[in-house]
Formats: sequence, C-alpha cells, structure tokens
Amino acid sequence: MIISPERKTKRYKRIYLQLQELVQKTDNTIARMATISAVLYHKMDNFFWTGFYLLLKNELIVGPYQGPLACQMLEKNRGVCWKSINEQQSIIVPDVNKFPGHIACDPRSKSEIVIPVKNNREDIIGVLDVDSNKLNNFDETDALHLERIASLVYS
Repeated sequence: MIISPERKTKRYKRIYLQLQELVQKTDNTIARMATISAVLYHKMDNFFWTGFYLLLKNELIVGPYQGPLACQMLEKNRGVCWKSINEQQSIIVPDVNKFPGHIACDPRSKSEIVIPVKNNREDIIGVLDVDSNKLNNFDETDALHLERIASLVYS
C-alpha cells in the first residue's frame, strides 16, 4: 500500500527527529550512515533496500545498508546512482525496468530513489539509495525528506 503524502510527511518528520538525536552521538560518518539506513529500512513502508554508495577513487562502492545483498561496486556512469552524482540531483525512478542502463542488484527491486550526499564543503561523497519492491513507490515528498535526512551524515 502506498501512503498519502500527508501521512508520509508526518512519518518522515518523526524519523528525522529520531535520527537527528541518534547521529549527534558520534561524528563518524559511517556510523551515521549505518544508523540512517537501519532506521529508514525499518520505519518506512515498502523500503526494500536502503543504503549508501560511497564515491571512493572515482568508483561507487557499497557502504552501510539494510536489505538483501547489494552490488559491491557500480559500473561507472551507468545506473541511477551515477546519474544522481553526474547530474548532482535526486533521481526518482517509478519503474526501474524502464530506466536505461539500470543496474539490477536484486530483480525484486521495482522502483528507486537516489539522493546525493554532500560533505560540509558541498562535495558529493556518495548517494543514499532506496529501492522498493513496489512500482511508483517514491515521489517528491520522499525526495524532499530524504534530502533532509541525508544531510544528517555531515551535520
């Protein structure tokens, strides 16, 4: 079941407050990413895979995540995560099977949203990637709130 934007906003606001408190306990970005992944995965309906891909030496390598097994490295300039980095913006994909060059780490993934993650200098260091096993699971409400949540990595 896809929830209404209003209900989704309320849930995201509660999650943001919870995460804001949790991430203040450490300035370690990996610990913060792990916490964000776990909370989103367990608190949001239809989040099938939730995690981070980190830009290291011009490669996208899997970081902390929750869900089924992930691709360890994503082929350069291919797929939704690279599109988000290259365009420096959030990308919403209603149906991953219609996205040219989609990288299928798990065939059960049906829709996806990717949010660039920036450090304090505004450099993109990776992405927050969320997959759903439902079509059309993500919208602008998700993008708005996930961008805010992703900013907690370096708050």
